[in-house]
Parts: sequence; structure tokens; C-alpha cells
Amino acid sequence: MSIKDRLVIFDTTLRDGEQSPGASMTRDEKVRIAKMLEKMRVDVIEAGFAIASPGDFESVRAGCRSH
Repeated sequence: MSIKDRLVIFDTTLRDGEQSPGASMTRDEKVRIAKMLEKMRVDVIEAGFAIASPGDFESVRAGCRSH
């Protein structure tokens, strides 16, 4: 099966989920969400923009290490 014959799920929850005013997630919440997305077999998880801040960097790193 070629890539054009399959559906690829690309999730941006961890990056876009905090773009609404007043919305935020802790590092642990982001890790928990990443684990759920992995369990659901999401193909690509956009973890965030690590260079944006030390907190974002730590969240992305923690999500990568948890798997």
C-alpha cells in the first residue's frame, strides 16, 4: 500500500491547543495527551514549538522521552 492509498492522521493538539486565550496545559498534561494519541495510533504528533520558551522546550522533551 502506498502513502497515497492510506489516511495519515496528523494531530496538532499539543501545539494548537494553547492558542486560545486563557488555554494552557501543564507538562504532565501534555505528556498524558501525547501518550493517548500514541495509543490511538496517531501517525504524526506535532508536539509544539520547542524554541518558543523553556517551558515549551521541556514539554516537548518530556513527551519524546515518555515513549
